[in-house]
Amino acid sequence: MAPLLPWAGEKREVVSDDFDHALTQEILRTELIRIKALIGTAAFLGAVLCIVYIVAPETVSRVWMGHLKPIYLYSVLVPFILFELWVHAVISRHLNLRHDVPKFRRYLGAFIETSMPTVALALHINAMGPVQALGFVVPMTYFIFIILSTLRLDFWLSTFTGFVAACELLAMAMFYHPDPPPDLFYNAARSVIILICGVLAGAVGHQLRRQFEASIKAATARDRITNLFGQHVSPQVVERLMLEGKGGASDIRRVAVMFVDFRSFTAGARERSPQEVVDRLDGAFAVLVDILDRHGGIVNKFLGDGFLALFGAPLQAENAAQHAVAAAREMLEANDRINNATHWPLRIGIGIHIGEVVAGSIGSPRRKEYTVIGDTVNFAARVEALNKEFNSQFLISQAVLDELGEDGKDAVALGEVPVRGYDRPMAVWQLG
Repeated sequence: MAPLLPWAGEKREVVSDDFDHALTQEILRTELIRIKALIGTAAFLGAVLCIVYIVAPETVSRVWMGHLKPIYLYSVLVPFILFELWVHAVISRHLNLRHDVPKFRRYLGAFIETSMPTVALALHINAMGPVQALGFVVPMTYFIFIILSTLRLDFWLSTFTGFVAACELLAMAMFYHPDPPPDLFYNAARSVIILICGVLAGAVGHQLRRQFEASIKAATARDRITNLFGQHVSPQVVERLMLEGKGGASDIRRVAVMFVDFRSFTAGARERSPQEVVDRLDGAFAVLVDILDRHGGIVNKFLGDGFLALFGAPLQAENAAQHAVAAAREMLEANDRINNATHWPLRIGIGIHIGEVVAGSIGSPRRKEYTVIGDTVNFAARVEALNKEFNSQFLISQAVLDELGEDGKDAVALGEVPVRGYDRPMAVWQLG
């Protein structure tokens, strides 16, 4: 087995921590949803009870045989709602602190919640008798807690909820004023069904958790790739590569291609330390790349003391030539401001051409790079190189001028000039 890189374990630990934190946050959020649903259900049942008691008090008296007052049930509902509000506050605090709730508190909370219907059932048995109370609605409320337990995303917690409900219902049926003697098989069968429902709810919650885990792992990996890879290529390229996956095909785009180069940079670098060279380049690139971003361009690759920028790839763009020229003009102005504020002035050269290119992820199966290929790219590089010959800073091709319209009225014709690698002279224009 090949040895691990020294930082591989650390990277895996970082990913694991990010994943654990994200999963904890999502589980706590679903727990808050479950608590809100319980509070809402309890409030709704309390409101219905109040309305029925006001509208048809004789019905309440008949059903409960005159022995039960609504205040008895409110003595269960109100403490239950207060308890859930307290749990909601505790979980919200843990959510803000990015901490998980201790396991024993989860089980204790599940036990207390699931025991609330048991207390209500005891009140009903006292008022109605065991046979009528066990056949009335209260035993069915256990299913509310079992169904909502799926939002805990924990198989064992849901199973525990079903187990507590089953055991308490069986205990109430067998040992709470058993007159006549209760049928063990009859009541045990009902409890088994409740327990099975708890297990099934746990299985659903477990499946939801697995889907959460898969989604969070994908999102965590995507964020890390974007954060890391985005430091080397533009965010737009990262998005395109993430969408393409492994099978992304190249396509033909009409793209404005810009080459930027700093003149006489190598000569100036000889007189300065490597750190000074890096700092000067980083400072200049930071300003120029920010301008590109604002105009919808991206840096496809850095080329030593220059770079290749694209308008119209990887994302389609209208008026790519206009955006490229506007960005170039602003870059020239920004470079002049930088030169006035530094002891190492740099002269910039920009060349732009527009045309069709092949754009996509190109390379070997192990190492690919998003780039553009075609004569448009080659000619844009040749146009930029002509700045040396004309002692200029900004040159464009005839194709770019044709797209500019009124924006190119200040262009100065340099005539048809020989271009290295091309059989016939090409028209080139200078912009200020």
